[in-house]
Amino acid sequence: MFKKFDEKESVSGVLQLKSSVQKSIRAKLLEAYPYLENYIDNILPKKDPLRIIKCHDHIEIIVNSAGELLFFRQREGQWMPTLKLLHKYPFFLPMLQVDKGAIRFVLSGANIMCPGLTSPGAKMMDVPKDTVVAIMAEGKQHALAIGRTTLSTEDIAKVNKGVGVENCHYLNDGLWQMKPVK
Repeated sequence: MFKKFDEKESVSGVLQLKSSVQKSIRAKLLEAYPYLENYIDNILPKKDPLRIIKCHDHIEIIVNSAGELLFFRQREGQWMPTLKLLHKYPFFLPMLQVDKGAIRFVLSGANIMCPGLTSPGAKMMDVPKDTVVAIMAEGKQHALAIGRTTLSTEDIAKVNKGVGVENCHYLNDGLWQMKPVK
């Protein structure tokens, strides 16, 4: 999604959000990520004006008043946290861990294959299909990518072929390198 993302070329506009829209976004985020409930006021303060950055390929990014990039989505899909936000609050997404052999592929934007999630260095939490997950790496402390499961973890273990997680945002992609928007 953000492989060829360039801040100067990809951003088409910035919109100030109405408070009613902000409330609905907060509600959707709390519904999708219940572990954020105690922290949502730190991430999205009620009095803080939020903005949405509109980008090419129907990508939208939520930005707070300080310009921090918080959540993104594509084509009215589910809001996903940016990696910078996930590194601050690492507990609110289910985690899937890939083995050491998969790290370089994940960091180049490749989708996560089922064998990389079922091999000896890998670990999986039970999650259904279409769940937003943090991709961890064997021996590493922080998440290296955020993705959406294409199969349930039960099916990933059974099938053990093909794409298990669609890589949406990874370290050093265009979104990671984007500067805060003032």
